[in-house]
Amino acid sequence: MRAQKLGKIKINIINLRDFTEDRHKTVDDTPYGGGPGMVFKLEPFVKAITSLKLKKEKVKIILFSVSGKQFNSKMAAEWSKKYDHFIFICGHYEGIDERIKNIIKNLKLKIENLSIGPYVLTGGELPAMVVIDAVSRHIPGVLGKYESLEEKRFGAGVPVYTRPEVFVYPSSKQNKKNKKYAVPKVLLSGNHKKIEEWRKKHQKTNL
Repeated sequence: MRAQKLGKIKINIINLRDFTEDRHKTVDDTPYGGGPGMVFKLEPFVKAITSLKLKKEKVKIILFSVSGKQFNSKMAAEWSKKYDHFIFICGHYEGIDERIKNIIKNLKLKIENLSIGPYVLTGGELPAMVVIDAVSRHIPGVLGKYESLEEKRFGAGVPVYTRPEVFVYPSSKQNKKNKKYAVPKVLLSGNHKKIEEWRKKHQKTNL
């Protein structure tokens, strides 16, 4: 990632097995009460987090969960300014020992349950990458120009077009008439006021 090479962000992947003490470096165990699958143990997570020794007021810990708060662009923009460090707890198997939440709170650290969508994934690695990308792009210098943010230009989701003005799709044997796909005339008009009105009309408002 270019942002890492430029020193704008730093990503550190922690291997939980480095914080185990048994011969097999075990990070999971069977859940109390029975049930299928395995659950992440507490000890490796607690040791990994406490080993970081970060300034608590600038740290946010994210626990990815299907029941968590829905992540959005507004959160990404706010977090890029508010926090210097993020710790992403990427669950797997059947999840993580529930007591991790209370332990983190007792350490005076902020933790939030987060979901990136109304669906279930195998683990938290993909959600972590999504949040890293969404937050990082709001950090000055990551995109080269801050104006490159869709939100700052003319709104996320606004349709964009380029040359040619009219694209002709070749006809098939079944349909001998060529199909033409044209750029909206307002974008070719040179009338900046009307173009701005068109962009606002097509702007997504749920970000």
